[in-house]
Amino acid sequence: MEPYFADQGVTLYLGDAVEVLPELGSFDLVVTDPPYGETSLDWDTYPTGWPQLVARHSKSMWSFGSMRMFLDHWADFAWWRLSQDVVWDKGRATSPAVDRFRRVHEHALHFYRGPWHDLYHQAPRVQQHQRGRRAPATTRHAGPTTHSGYGPSTWVETGTRLVESVLYAPKDRTGTINPTEKPVSVLELLIRYACPPGGTVLDVFAGSGSTAVAARHTGRSAVLIEMREEQCETTARRLSQGVLDLDGPP
Repeated sequence: MEPYFADQGVTLYLGDAVEVLPELGSFDLVVTDPPYGETSLDWDTYPTGWPQLVARHSKSMWSFGSMRMFLDHWADFAWWRLSQDVVWDKGRATSPAVDRFRRVHEHALHFYRGPWHDLYHQAPRVQQHQRGRRAPATTRHAGPTTHSGYGPSTWVETGTRLVESVLYAPKDRTGTINPTEKPVSVLELLIRYACPPGGTVLDVFAGSGSTAVAARHTGRSAVLIEMREEQCETTARRLSQGVLDLDGPP
């Protein structure tokens, strides 16, 4: 199949993932933002069955979505096990509803298949002084490794802390690429966590191409699939800018 755009690290296909994916191989990680089916936008129709489709090509997946989307379509994710969820704090509301809390967040859920210890997962860390947190009163040092249901429970004090599960990244107010665009900074964290260095990320709902930009920044490759030609054209122009693109055009 001929790609719409390709360079040394990114390949973009124009078409429906149902038709394109069988022509492709396996990937280290899927990172994608499917249509939630919650707006009146002409393209916002949830594509039933897509999680089963990508399960044939990867054992690790981050999927953005609302809790309504995940609960309404829970059977689609039966092929996967849930690892964890993070929350993207957009910094401003995007819902027009006036009879609910102002929604300023979206979820990203990490799913996996097969034995957990066989998968690549490297939790990102930040310096402990970030976000104004005080240093702990006492310092814990490594002892005999113990395990809980979540993994190792002892650690070495390095002056860093695990990145927290609520990720703040203001949503672009211009909407110049895609109205549901995700921040590159958030995608970088998800990719660093679940895709090994030098690995390849798959995005079956490529949209603005942010997944590919984040993959470039982190030293990974990316394969994108997008069914809207006008979006592919815009994404190809963005990707042609190279790795200096952080969160979309100025």
